[in-house]
Amino acid sequence: MPPVPRTARRTTPRAVTPDPRRDGTGRRPGTPAGRRPRTLAGRTRRETATAWAFIGPAVVIILGLGIVPVVWSLLLSFRADDLVTPGRWVGLDNYRALVRDPGFRTAVENTLVYAGLYVPLSLAGGLALALALNRRIRLIGLYRTLVFIPFVISAAAQGVLFFFILDPQFGVANSLLHHLGVSPQGFLSDPGQALYLLVLISLWSGVGFCVVVYLAALQDVPPELVESARLDGANRLRVLWHVKLPALTPVTVFLVLWQLITALQVFDLIYVTTKGGPLGSTTVIVYFVWEQAFQMFTAGYGAAAAYVLAAALLLAGTALRLYRRRRPGTTPRGTVR
Repeated sequence: MPPVPRTARRTTPRAVTPDPRRDGTGRRPGTPAGRRPRTLAGRTRRETATAWAFIGPAVVIILGLGIVPVVWSLLLSFRADDLVTPGRWVGLDNYRALVRDPGFRTAVENTLVYAGLYVPLSLAGGLALALALNRRIRLIGLYRTLVFIPFVISAAAQGVLFFFILDPQFGVANSLLHHLGVSPQGFLSDPGQALYLLVLISLWSGVGFCVVVYLAALQDVPPELVESARLDGANRLRVLWHVKLPALTPVTVFLVLWQLITALQVFDLIYVTTKGGPLGSTTVIVYFVWEQAFQMFTAGYGAAAAYVLAAALLLAGTALRLYRRRRPGTTPRGTVR
């Protein structure tokens, strides 16, 4: 009879001998039934305390520099207060005075003109440059960097730079116009030119952000869609209109909201260059708020103007969000509405 292999000798499982030191529940005799839950609860409390120790300073900063000033300024908008002497409660009188204030109406008009020019021109210029830079050519990385560099320059530095360039007497711009036989211009000292020149200065830096966002979105367009359209006989204009622009709709909605918020909050460029002048032609809402609060010392009145701007921003954001929800195909893939 041949020998039985070792692997086949043991055909029945070996009986497991119970550990006399443990009971039927797996615990050792004498171990309290609630010991493990208390250990887990204590560990959870320690982890929670550690987490709050890390995020506590950030929460304090957010509350101290964000939420508390918002609530305080809202209460201030219902008071007549100069931040020096004790104020008094006036209710909605500050808001009623804004409706009758011609200076505030001028600031609103200037802000709307500025935003109405800056937002569409920045989007159109950003899309055009993104289409030009969305190709494989020599030194393309350098061109993209040069387009984006003005965006990272602070508005104060831009204002100082263009203030000297556009100086009516000693600026480079008038010197160049003189060599071309054109009469000198007032530029930022001319009420009819100042606001439009500020729009151009803002476009010099603001277009770079739109270029980067549009360029990233263009590289995300499925190439098979573009190739299919070209095989069907579509030229570049039709490919752009029927394939690329619909794919860029979510990005365009985002850029409209971003650039609109940027335009409605412009302040530092105007403060460095024109200080709201000449003759109030460049006074926008944010500069009006600063002027009322820190020059006229009517802080309550300025806070009311600030909340009018906040309401406008909230309405603009809500309108764009509703448009994005109702329009089919404007939500990017992978996002939750």
